[in-house]
Amino acid sequence: MKKSQKIILAFLGLILVVAASGLVAKKYVDQKAAKQERVVVTSNALAEIFAKLDINLVGVPKTKAALPKRYQNVAKVGSPMAPSLEKIAELNPSQVYAVSTLKSKYSAAFKKQAIPVTFLKLDSVGQLEASVKSLGNKYQKQKEANRFVQEIESAKSYAKKRQTKKKPKVLILMGVPGSGYMIMTAKSYIGSLVTLAGGENIYKSSKAYLTPSSDSLAQQNPDVILRLEHALPSVTLPQFKMEFKQNAFWSKMDAVKNKRVYDLQQPVFNASANVNAAKALRQVSQWLFPGK
Repeated sequence: MKKSQKIILAFLGLILVVAASGLVAKKYVDQKAAKQERVVVTSNALAEIFAKLDINLVGVPKTKAALPKRYQNVAKVGSPMAPSLEKIAELNPSQVYAVSTLKSKYSAAFKKQAIPVTFLKLDSVGQLEASVKSLGNKYQKQKEANRFVQEIESAKSYAKKRQTKKKPKVLILMGVPGSGYMIMTAKSYIGSLVTLAGGENIYKSSKAYLTPSSDSLAQQNPDVILRLEHALPSVTLPQFKMEFKQNAFWSKMDAVKNKRVYDLQQPVFNASANVNAAKALRQVSQWLFPGK
């Protein structure tokens, strides 16, 4: 090898070493910056996601639901539906995370207080995966995020293998304490689970939730009925039982005749996507295609 060639190769090797050192240094700086972040979340579902990604928090919601153990002694910032902006501001957060369903209600208030907030979308399994990947990249937790997403992808494969050509017709109801229930469409989180599992939601709409109509429901004949207990199951479950007992049209549906009415309970099921999405999808798949 000529002397000039050796010099060129040595120079190229030096460039590669410098580039590699730069990448290592950048990664170190990014990791250090991520650890110094002061992050607040305003819902239990978000707290569970951040715990899954091994991210520290300085503020969490005050809720009856069980918070991850690592956050039990962390400062509380009010209920998920009514977070205290005053308490959040006192924590001097570098970033606050809330669910997108609260954006229209609190976006202006956060802006007025100059509190940096990101509203994460958790209305479907796909949105959950996208949010987890984004958080993994921001806080240098790509490994944890990829592991989380892989759990969901594995559940998707499981559900796909169970499906048959005939799609079961599904009605999804969400219990609302004191006011009965709402209908959940394919645009809702539970609706996305049904779609991935191979079911057909009998209500088509661009909205995630619909106000029920007895006349409309009386004309439906779902193969499966899913009832999300949601908040206060001690109240919503008795409401469901009373509703199905009082209104005669329920007993005429195949889902009721064939005992294919299932109650969706926390913590596996919720109105928003959470860390139990993979387990929830597998369960819905089993309900829709039993015996496979």
